[in-house]
Amino acid sequence: MKFTIKDIQAEHKKVKSGADFPQYIQAVKNLGVYQYTVGVSDGSTEYFDVDHNSEQTESKYDVLTISNELNLDQFKARLKLHQQGGTDYMTFCNDCAENGIKGWKMDLNIMTCTYLDQDGNEVLVEQIPG
Repeated sequence: MKFTIKDIQAEHKKVKSGADFPQYIQAVKNLGVYQYTVGVSDGSTEYFDVDHNSEQTESKYDVLTISNELNLDQFKARLKLHQQGGTDYMTFCNDCAENGIKGWKMDLNIMTCTYLDQDGNEVLVEQIPG
């Protein structure tokens, strides 16, 4: 495996808002990350290389309760605000939880971010700016 969690964390520290996200994605892709999944409830993240080897982080914050009710329109509005730099990462995670988003998976090969509901269903797929 080419990357370590420490390498990824060093890149993540450079992110101040959603506006910094495209640079972060390019940096972790350059480290050899092929895809990763994030769990909103505690922020734990699993990173995969092209051979499907993985490294996983510990919980990043106190457990958030994910709403059983998906409010996709409200989530999209909060996501847009975050992407424009209007919220920090923790606020975005709270917004996800409040609107029924359990997590997301990033595919750095096809450059997509897929948001998942409480049941693991794909509810929104976005192209990652590159």
